[in-house]
Amino acid sequence: MSAAASSRRIVLLRHAKADWPAVPDHERPLAERGRKEAPAAGRRLVDLGIPLDLALCSSAARTRETWKLAVHELSHRPRTVYEDRLYDATLGDLLALLTETPEDVDDLLLIGHNPGMHALADALAGQADGDALTRLDRSGFPTAAIAVLTFSGPWKSVEHGVARLTEYWDSHA
Repeated sequence: MSAAASSRRIVLLRHAKADWPAVPDHERPLAERGRKEAPAAGRRLVDLGIPLDLALCSSAARTRETWKLAVHELSHRPRTVYEDRLYDATLGDLLALLTETPEDVDDLLLIGHNPGMHALADALAGQADGDALTRLDRSGFPTAAIAVLTFSGPWKSVEHGVARLTEYWDSHA
Protein backbone atom coordinates (compact mmCIF):
# COMPACT_ATOMS: atom_id res chain seq x y z
CA MET A 1 0.00 0.00 0.00
CA SER A 2 1.37 3.43 -0.84
CA ALA A 3 1.99 5.94 1.93
CA ALA A 4 -0.66 8.23 0.46
CA ALA A 5 -3.32 5.52 0.86
CA SER A 6 -2.09 4.03 4.13
CA SER A 7 -4.53 3.81 6.99
CA ARG A 8 -2.87 5.07 10.18
CA ARG A 9 -3.87 4.95 13.82
CA ILE A 10 -2.81 7.30 16.60
CA VAL A 11 -3.43 5.98 20.10
CA LEU A 12 -3.22 8.56 22.87
CA LEU A 13 -2.71 7.43 26.46
CA ARG A 14 -2.58 9.91 29.30
CA HIS A 15 -0.36 8.82 32.19
CA ALA A 16 -2.06 7.20 35.18
CA LYS A 17 -2.75 9.09 38.43
CA ALA A 18 0.43 10.64 39.81
CA ASP A 19 1.40 11.33 43.39
CA TRP A 20 2.42 14.78 44.67
CA PRO A 21 5.58 14.23 46.74
CA ALA A 22 8.09 17.03 47.28
CA VAL A 23 10.02 16.35 44.08
CA PRO A 24 10.30 18.27 40.79
CA ASP A 25 7.21 17.78 38.57
CA HIS A 26 9.17 15.75 36.00
CA GLU A 27 10.08 13.21 38.72
CA ARG A 28 6.59 12.67 40.21
CA PRO A 29 5.82 8.94 40.54
CA LEU A 30 2.47 7.22 40.20
CA ALA A 31 0.09 7.22 43.13
CA GLU A 32 -1.35 3.93 44.40
CA ARG A 33 -4.45 4.53 42.25
CA GLY A 34 -2.21 5.11 39.24
CA ARG A 35 -0.45 1.79 39.78
CA LYS A 36 -3.89 0.16 39.39
CA GLU A 37 -5.01 2.34 36.46
CA ALA A 38 -1.94 1.68 34.30
CA PRO A 39 -2.38 -2.11 33.96
CA ALA A 40 -6.10 -1.53 33.29
CA ALA A 41 -5.13 0.81 30.45
CA GLY A 42 -2.77 -1.89 29.16
CA ARG A 43 -5.62 -4.42 29.18
CA ARG A 44 -7.77 -1.92 27.25
CA LEU A 45 -4.99 -1.60 24.66
CA VAL A 46 -5.06 -5.41 24.34
CA ASP A 47 -8.85 -5.32 23.92
CA LEU A 48 -8.49 -2.77 21.12
CA GLY A 49 -6.30 -5.24 19.22
CA ILE A 50 -4.12 -2.57 17.61
CA PRO A 51 -0.69 -3.94 16.61
CA LEU A 52 1.34 -0.97 17.82
CA ASP A 53 4.48 -0.31 15.77
CA LEU A 54 5.97 2.46 17.90
CA ALA A 55 5.38 3.97 21.34
CA LEU A 56 6.58 7.50 22.05
CA CYS A 57 6.61 8.04 25.81
CA SER A 58 7.25 11.26 27.69
CA SER A 59 10.46 11.17 29.69
CA ALA A 60 8.60 12.10 32.92
CA ALA A 61 8.68 9.49 35.69
CA ARG A 62 4.87 9.10 35.79
CA THR A 63 4.60 8.40 32.05
CA ARG A 64 7.53 5.96 32.08
CA GLU A 65 5.97 4.12 35.04
CA THR A 66 2.54 4.10 33.35
CA TRP A 67 4.03 2.58 30.21
CA LYS A 68 6.07 0.01 32.15
CA LEU A 69 2.90 -1.23 33.90
CA ALA A 70 0.67 -1.01 30.79
CA VAL A 71 3.06 -2.68 28.33
CA HIS A 72 3.39 -5.66 30.67
CA GLU A 73 -0.20 -6.54 29.68
CA LEU A 74 0.60 -6.64 25.93
CA SER A 75 1.75 -9.81 24.18
CA HIS A 76 3.85 -7.74 21.74
CA ARG A 77 5.98 -4.87 23.02
CA PRO A 78 6.32 -2.15 20.38
CA ARG A 79 9.57 -0.28 19.89
CA THR A 80 9.60 2.43 22.57
CA VAL A 81 11.27 5.82 22.42
CA TYR A 82 11.37 8.05 25.49
CA GLU A 83 10.80 11.53 24.12
CA ASP A 84 11.65 14.64 26.15
CA ARG A 85 9.50 16.78 23.85
CA LEU A 86 6.33 15.00 25.04
CA TYR A 87 6.79 16.43 28.54
CA ASP A 88 4.84 19.69 28.88
CA ALA A 89 4.13 19.59 25.14
CA THR A 90 1.82 22.12 23.52
CA LEU A 91 -0.60 21.15 20.78
CA GLY A 92 1.89 22.51 18.23
CA ASP A 93 4.69 20.39 19.74
CA LEU A 94 2.53 17.27 19.54
CA LEU A 95 1.50 17.92 15.94
CA ALA A 96 5.17 18.44 15.01
CA LEU A 97 6.09 15.10 16.64
CA LEU A 98 3.37 13.32 14.69
CA THR A 99 4.60 14.75 11.38
CA GLU A 100 8.09 13.34 12.15
CA THR A 101 6.79 9.77 12.50
CA PRO A 102 8.57 7.35 10.13
CA GLU A 103 6.41 6.28 7.20
CA ASP A 104 6.84 2.57 8.03
CA VAL A 105 4.81 3.15 11.23
CA ASP A 106 1.09 2.54 10.81
CA ASP A 107 0.04 2.37 14.47
CA LEU A 108 1.57 4.91 16.86
CA LEU A 109 1.06 5.23 20.62
CA LEU A 110 1.77 8.49 22.45
CA ILE A 111 2.00 8.34 26.25
CA GLY A 112 1.79 11.87 27.57
CA HIS A 113 0.15 14.53 29.68
CA ASN A 114 -2.79 16.86 29.81
CA PRO A 115 -3.70 19.38 28.60
CA GLY A 116 -1.80 18.20 25.51
CA MET A 117 -3.42 14.77 25.09
CA HIS A 118 -6.92 16.24 25.25
CA ALA A 119 -6.02 19.14 22.96
CA LEU A 120 -4.48 16.79 20.40
CA ALA A 121 -7.44 14.39 20.36
CA ASP A 122 -9.86 17.29 20.05
CA ALA A 123 -7.85 19.03 17.32
CA LEU A 124 -7.34 15.94 15.16
CA ALA A 125 -10.91 14.64 15.40
CA GLY A 126 -12.72 16.09 12.41
CA GLN A 127 -15.22 13.25 12.77
CA ALA A 128 -16.09 10.72 15.47
CA ASP A 129 -17.85 7.40 15.82
CA GLY A 130 -20.96 7.46 18.01
CA ASP A 131 -20.69 9.70 21.04
CA ALA A 132 -16.89 9.35 21.40
CA LEU A 133 -16.18 13.07 20.93
CA THR A 134 -18.94 14.09 23.34
CA ARG A 135 -17.55 11.71 25.99
CA LEU A 136 -14.00 12.98 25.37
CA ASP A 137 -15.06 16.60 25.76
CA ARG A 138 -17.18 15.88 28.82
CA SER A 139 -14.44 13.91 30.60
CA GLY A 140 -11.53 16.27 29.89
CA PHE A 141 -9.23 13.25 29.22
CA PRO A 142 -8.59 12.04 32.79
CA THR A 143 -5.64 9.94 33.92
CA ALA A 144 -5.17 6.63 32.07
CA ALA A 145 -7.73 7.62 29.39
CA ILE A 146 -7.21 6.32 25.84
CA ALA A 147 -8.27 7.83 22.52
CA VAL A 148 -7.85 6.17 19.13
CA LEU A 149 -7.81 8.27 15.98
CA THR A 150 -7.54 7.06 12.40
CA PHE A 151 -6.53 8.89 9.25
CA SER A 152 -5.22 8.10 5.77
CA GLY A 153 -2.11 9.47 4.20
CA PRO A 154 1.47 10.23 5.15
CA TRP A 155 2.40 11.34 8.66
CA LYS A 156 3.62 14.68 7.34
CA SER A 157 -0.01 15.45 6.38
CA VAL A 158 -1.32 15.30 9.98
CA GLU A 159 -3.21 18.50 10.75
CA HIS A 160 -6.34 19.77 12.49
CA GLY A 161 -9.49 17.80 11.59
CA VAL A 162 -7.72 15.10 9.55
CA ALA A 163 -8.73 12.14 11.71
CA ARG A 164 -11.73 10.19 12.95
CA LEU A 165 -12.01 9.51 16.68
CA THR A 166 -12.95 5.82 16.63
CA GLU A 167 -12.53 4.95 20.32
CA TYR A 168 -12.49 6.80 23.58
CA TRP A 169 -12.02 4.97 26.88
CA ASP A 170 -12.04 6.49 30.33
CA SER A 171 -11.30 4.12 33.19
CA HIS A 172 -13.30 6.40 35.52
CA ALA A 173 -16.54 6.25 33.53
